[in-house]
Amino acid sequence: MAPKLYIMQVSPPCRAVMMVAKAIGLELDIEEVEREALKTPEMLELNPQHTVPILVDEDFVVWDSHAIAGYLVGQYAEDDTLYPKGDIRKRAIIDQRLHFENGVLYERCRAVAHILFSGIGDISEDDRDKLLEAYGFLEEFLNGHPWLAGDEMTVADLSVLATLASADLFIPVEADRFPQLFDWLKTGKELPFFDECNAEGLAKFKEMLPTPES
Repeated sequence: MAPKLYIMQVSPPCRAVMMVAKAIGLELDIEEVEREALKTPEMLELNPQHTVPILVDEDFVVWDSHAIAGYLVGQYAEDDTLYPKGDIRKRAIIDQRLHFENGVLYERCRAVAHILFSGIGDISEDDRDKLLEAYGFLEEFLNGHPWLAGDEMTVADLSVLATLASADLFIPVEADRFPQLFDWLKTGKELPFFDECNAEGLAKFKEMLPTPES
């Protein structure tokens, strides 16, 4: 019986988990839920924080995309390249990238998206600069390597990829300013499972953005 994943397609963390599953060849039973449904007694029993993604694997339940990604690699991957358990230093770098994605990139992306989605005004220069600063940090993380934690793709790349592909819709990653990050994003979008996991969610995300005339 395939592990069950509750998602919202528009959510970058949900799309990140779907990419991790595809990368390790794991089929998931995916169920999309509405935001209001997350506060029903049934869903609150699974996750009292009423957030997605939520993974149910037999009698085991875990939420938070980074926790789920690590669990899936450890439990189901034929090798642990995406999240190595034997190389403590490599794993520490991956964890740092994941913490950065969650605490800096995703939060700054969400702050800008909230302004745009709610229609309360234009993006402030401060909010724009903070997100661009996060792009700059990612540019430095690459440091001549093809992936964020070195020479091999890891869960950090897939997690950041889902968020950055969303942010790129309203504050594009410019090739002249962030050449390594631009190439990294292009490479990520060319992964064989990228469109399958992200196309629908990115389309919904884009529909929520105001048109230039509005």
